[in-house]
Amino acid sequence: MGIALQEAAEAALQGEVPVGCVIVFEEQIIGRAHNLRETLADPTAHAEILALQQAAKNKGQWRLSGATVYVTLEPCPMCTGALINARIERLVYGCDDAKAGCCGTLHQLAQNAGFNHQFVITSGVCAEESAMLLQSFFRARRKKKPKTTT
Repeated sequence: MGIALQEAAEAALQGEVPVGCVIVFEEQIIGRAHNLRETLADPTAHAEILALQQAAKNKGQWRLSGATVYVTLEPCPMCTGALINARIERLVYGCDDAKAGCCGTLHQLAQNAGFNHQFVITSGVCAEESAMLLQSFFRARRKKKPKTTT
């Protein structure tokens, strides 16, 4: 999770929402990334999606059975779906996402028996550090916005 936090901090330095993701398979990092939505002008450029792409390329296949995904923020619906499709074994995440979390907070997609795959979830790992990165980032953004008067 420490490396995922480093990725999140790098995202913040680039003006991106500070979310970082690391994918581990057989004790080796096979994917790591941070949000790049603003940089790439791509709504799908979430840390998890980019890390999954890298992991699949490094593994030589899209099935990531046996992999553990570490991410600083609870995955959204899109990312949770991608994790299901990648057949990951386990998700470890930092802080809950009250607005888009689909691994237990708003919805529970990851362990829905209606899907063809489910995975184990561990939440709250380095939650304070993850939340502080996000809070600091958004606090700084709010200060930069000029106030408008009518």
